[in-house]
Amino acid sequence: MSEALTLSAETRDRAGKGASRALRREGRVPAVIYGNKKDPVGISLNERELVKALMTGHFMNSVVMVGGERTLPKDVAFHPVTDRPLHVDFLRISEHATVTVAVPIVFVDEEDAPGIKRGGVLNIVRHELELVCDAASIPDDIRISLKGLEVGDALHISAVTLPKGAQSAITDRDFTIATVVAPSALKSSEGDTQTDAAEEGEGA
Repeated sequence: MSEALTLSAETRDRAGKGASRALRREGRVPAVIYGNKKDPVGISLNERELVKALMTGHFMNSVVMVGGERTLPKDVAFHPVTDRPLHVDFLRISEHATVTVAVPIVFVDEEDAPGIKRGGVLNIVRHELELVCDAASIPDDIRISLKGLEVGDALHISAVTLPKGAQSAITDRDFTIATVVAPSALKSSEGDTQTDAAEEGEGA
């Protein structure tokens, strides 16, 4: 489970582009906390502290304590050129609120997939699963086994064992997560090899 991250915050007195630019010059990132039947609050975060949290790789599916409030990050805007964080939206949540989060998928047991061992390629359709779960039990990732998969096989959500208390946010279809496909590049290279062998036979 993702550990709660903590960010210090200062209340923003002024809003608007000019005020936001002034904050960024001071090494701070404007943000807002909203939801849970309370008024939105404008805050600013230390940019270095925020970047460090973003670098954990699980910022968007972690509970983040911001200025003493329990939140879930909902959106981070980045500068299109420098990739510096420009603004963050946080959703207030209660300790055991039911939340919807995107959790990264980790594929395991590749060595036990006959189709991949024979040269098949894992075609990943989804890199994340959108889950509905308790805010206190958000998983770091979902591990999905590739054991026994042959070329042409597909992995669907129905074959995935989700953590206790978690369920897929998509419930109206048995969607595909990954497939094992025949390597088209390998097919063409095998064809080239056969051509080379035929030419060598003709030259002999």
